[in-house]
Amino acid sequence: MEWSDEGIVLGVRRHGETSAIIELMTHGHGRHLGMVRGGAGSRLRPVLQPGNTVSAVWRARLDEHLGVYAVEGLELRAAHLMALPHALYGLGHLAGLTRLLPERDPHAALYDTLAAMLSRLDDAREAAVRMVRFELAMLGELGFGLDLSRCAASGATDDLIYVSPKSGCAVSREAGAPWRERLLRLPPFLRAPVKAGDVSDDDLIDGFALTGLFLSRHVLEPRGLAHDDARRAFMTVVTHRRGHSGPPMQNGPEQGSGPLQDFPRGADQ
Repeated sequence: MEWSDEGIVLGVRRHGETSAIIELMTHGHGRHLGMVRGGAGSRLRPVLQPGNTVSAVWRARLDEHLGVYAVEGLELRAAHLMALPHALYGLGHLAGLTRLLPERDPHAALYDTLAAMLSRLDDAREAAVRMVRFELAMLGELGFGLDLSRCAASGATDDLIYVSPKSGCAVSREAGAPWRERLLRLPPFLRAPVKAGDVSDDDLIDGFALTGLFLSRHVLEPRGLAHDDARRAFMTVVTHRRGHSGPPMQNGPEQGSGPLQDFPRGADQ
């Protein structure tokens, strides 16, 4: 068995003295693990950092085997992103979200969304807006997409400012007025294209509250999980430190060829 693809590094762990097992989100083969011979060495360590994009050739005798990767760096953005606290938290959260996908199940559209997200992750405000949209896309990929196109009560397609916490459907201002205290706010940037600089902190908080509720209810809680610390830290930085990357990390990953970034043991099971 052999295939070639482009992939984004989600996590790495050492395997033996010199090798590593990497977890990639690939364009055509989904979330896929494999061993890299020499992956713990100084030449490949900077390449095998979370957030980097690599070209990968995977080989195995049988499809169900772990297999071996041969990788080359395409976009080595990790060192730059790890120096920015909001981006570092964002990387951790994105990796955690992507691990919610079944292993080896292709999600090409979500891969493209993730790649676009990483390309703007260094801009805190842009990253925040894209993160909410990525969470919304993740809900759709997992079969729990929200219907924000029309009012669930009247069918209206304009003046949609609420979302029902029960159905996940949009609700118009008029139809939702009697129950506005029970409804979630639908921020404008999820209804129409808006420049990231025009999105307020309140709108971001509303966006994260919206996606967070449905991720928790439909995806995390059934698996015995909760929102991770990286998500909370990312939200804190991007909503309270507008225009800044946040305070320095304490004992954070080193820039460049730092230690291999681990991923949960269960990820390859």
